[in-house]
Amino acid sequence: MEARNQTPALEFLLLGLTEDPGLQPLLFSLFQSVYLVTILGNLLIILAVSSDCHLHTPMYFFLFSLSLTDIGLSSSTVPKMLVNIHAEDQRISYPGCITQVCSVLVFSGLETCLLSAMAYDRYVAICHPLRYAVIMSTRMCVSLTLFSLAVSILNGLIHSLLVLRLSFCTEIIIPQFFCELTQILRLTCSDTLIHNIVMYVSTCIFGGVPGLGILFSYIHSHCVIDPENAIIRKNA
Repeated sequence: MEARNQTPALEFLLLGLTEDPGLQPLLFSLFQSVYLVTILGNLLIILAVSSDCHLHTPMYFFLFSLSLTDIGLSSSTVPKMLVNIHAEDQRISYPGCITQVCSVLVFSGLETCLLSAMAYDRYVAICHPLRYAVIMSTRMCVSLTLFSLAVSILNGLIHSLLVLRLSFCTEIIIPQFFCELTQILRLTCSDTLIHNIVMYVSTCIFGGVPGLGILFSYIHSHCVIDPENAIIRKNA
């Protein structure tokens, strides 16, 4: 059996979207434009919500938080990709890669949770309009956002700490433009059973639970029977 060198990683090599040198300037311009539009659009939403007191409602509060999350998620991967293309150096340090994995997991998890909170807000507004102000109070909105943030950070830290325990073989090439957790697990020479279990559980939590919650809210918001007045309200 061929022996393999198992050592802690010092650097990773990100192959990016293509190795063709002629396409690198095009990719740089394209992703730079998309990134700037994303940042500018979300900043305009944040500015609009902050400056207009009429928009200080639960829905726009969650939209404000979602815009911040979108900026964080985009900034976790795209700037490093642009730097690598400009410098023609596809390397990323081991701490930088772990930080990128953690940031992507935190912001992507927070985004799904905030979308679920927005769906719940619409459900309450349509199905319980008389109690909407009581249920979706400022305290409830802040609590939902902080809980989503705490759960997302915990998920990102758990995965990052598990990755720190891994050893890697001699070639640590990631066929992506950012450090993706699944690609890192494929490069390791260590046992990944625990990592796979944690990853499947977190996928079910951040993918299945919010998805079912959003589906449930829209189904019940579309046609709801008021048990008190026996009136069918349909969501236009």
